[in-house]
Amino acid sequence: MTSEVIVDVQPKEISIALLEDKKLVEFQKEGRSATFSVGNVYLAKVKKLMPGLNACFVNVGYERDAFLHYLDLSPQYLSYAKYLKQVISDKKKLFPISKATIQPELEKEGSVQNVLKAGQEILVQIVKEPISTKGPRLTCEISFPGRYLVLIPFQEKVSVSSKIKSSAERARLKQLIQSIKPKHFGVIVRTVAEGKRVAELDTELKILLKKWDDTITKAQKASSMPTLVYEETSRTMAMLRDLFNPSYENIYINDFDVFQEVKNYVTLIAPESANIVKQYTGKLPIFDNFDVTKQIKASFGKTVSYKHGAYLIIEHTEALHVVDVNSGNRSKSKDGQEANALDVNLGAADELARQLRLRDMGGIIVVDFIDMNLAEDRQKLYERMCENMKKDRARHNILPLSKFGLMQITRQRVRPVMDVNVEEVCPTCFGKGTVKSSYLFTDVLEHKIQTMVEKLGFKSFSLHVHPYVAAYINQGIVSLKRKWQIKYGFGLKIIPSQKLAFLQYEFYDKNGQEIDMKEEIELN
Repeated sequence: MTSEVIVDVQPKEISIALLEDKKLVEFQKEGRSATFSVGNVYLAKVKKLMPGLNACFVNVGYERDAFLHYLDLSPQYLSYAKYLKQVISDKKKLFPISKATIQPELEKEGSVQNVLKAGQEILVQIVKEPISTKGPRLTCEISFPGRYLVLIPFQEKVSVSSKIKSSAERARLKQLIQSIKPKHFGVIVRTVAEGKRVAELDTELKILLKKWDDTITKAQKASSMPTLVYEETSRTMAMLRDLFNPSYENIYINDFDVFQEVKNYVTLIAPESANIVKQYTGKLPIFDNFDVTKQIKASFGKTVSYKHGAYLIIEHTEALHVVDVNSGNRSKSKDGQEANALDVNLGAADELARQLRLRDMGGIIVVDFIDMNLAEDRQKLYERMCENMKKDRARHNILPLSKFGLMQITRQRVRPVMDVNVEEVCPTCFGKGTVKSSYLFTDVLEHKIQTMVEKLGFKSFSLHVHPYVAAYINQGIVSLKRKWQIKYGFGLKIIPSQKLAFLQYEFYDKNGQEIDMKEEIELN
């Protein structure tokens, strides 16, 4: 299996697509100004105690207060609190963590009102982004993840990933980290650290310690609250950090700055793979070029087809996600209904595992498979689902089929479910039901081009239109595009874009910034 990462950098958002054997399996989209991401650390104040819930609400600057449960305070909270008080009390000199006094661990059965009070300053980290009507979920157990290690202040323990099976390697890694880690720091050794030399691990440990120093320095100098004292790396870097493996063949990026950032990171963690990071400079939108746009439109939405006419219906509710498996117009197998049901269900298991990763569906998922009478067939389906979900990084649990033919899956949820609207709004009537003659569409475009050249003074720009419209404009020896270029200048480029509806258009300047040329009559 080969993997490719395609990164589409736009002025307002960054989209990341992970392809396995050219098939889209993960898709993430994030606004470039997005805040309150998982991993961000804030110096904030407790706003309100909730003794009934044994929790409190914390103001981190989001429109809804963040939630912090007593059990999320971490056993080392008292040490954190005392150290933070010492740091904030002296703005000129940073109190070193090595001299901090370790306090007794927090009682598991304790009460929040005995530990916290309203208005108290507290260092918190986001573990779950705001979802629906809920604010962020917080923890006081601060951690700094790297590729090989996870650094946890105010712990002394060194843990090694259970996925490293060799007892000799586990002992080596544990002894190695024990010898290089500073006082009052705990470390979790990740699976990818297996076989790594001390120099590589020591380098990353120093980087993570620098992150902690920068965080606590910002907290010391904070003049107001809440204050963001540590920001998690961008979604692009976080994904690469967690996912990067030697099977990656290419990482394509259409922005020079992000390309440089990713290239530097890959050079740091895997110098032999630095050449796989490539800047995309093609004329077509990067997702169109790698067939990602088409796959997104086919993979999102309520109905998802997968093979031989079978399809899934996916419904998102407040409490859970419901998936119904339908055979559609598929012809029955010559082996009978049971064999047909098994074949459809196995295909559904393959597609569903992909959909869970693609949409980042979390919480409870209930799947209504086609009924099967044989116990061995039901077991086959369960084993197939478990096998498919091994590639999923999110924590999950799968139960065998119930007597009603339902499969229950729980999957870790840290972000809102990825939902892409694949329905197209009419670009000319905006829902009114009547449109201008499509025959006159090219006249409208020419008028816009004339306005941009003669009135607005643009010398170089590109016009993005639907591929069918682009084909019409480019057809013939003396094409419409050529006539426009002769008339208005050769700085005009026609770019086909699959994301646009049939009579939709967008203008972009030479720097890739959109130029709004819609008139009032088009918007009303």
